[in-house]
Amino acid sequence: MVRVKVLRGLARAMGYACVAIGLFHVLLGNASIPGAASAGPTVDSLGRFFGAIFAGYGLGWLWAARQSPVPATAVRWLTGVFLLGALGRLLSLAVQGWPHWFQVVLTAVELVLSPLFFWLADAEESALRGRD
Repeated sequence: MVRVKVLRGLARAMGYACVAIGLFHVLLGNASIPGAASAGPTVDSLGRFFGAIFAGYGLGWLWAARQSPVPATAVRWLTGVFLLGALGRLLSLAVQGWPHWFQVVLTAVELVLSPLFFWLADAEESALRGRD
């Protein structure tokens, strides 16, 4: 049952964090991106667009966290997207060099949380089947 509580708690936290971060980017544009305050209208437009997408991604996590049982397939898909974002950051690091330190911290968080979410994905479904 501990895995179920951890899964639900982390999924909710992920959802609320992504919605908040996404809306922060929509509202502040370039000012929400470290080092991009003077990047111009194209980057501002792109950042606000991706902010809206990220807020929607957070709503996906909140939807999953509210299901009973928490759907393992949804958690795996959402985690896969999260991990793909981390891999994109690593690719950027390899091609463009080191970003702002906060982006490095975010990359580390994404690389640590992804395996944890994959491990927890079927926690509630397994518990209901009597395997946990």
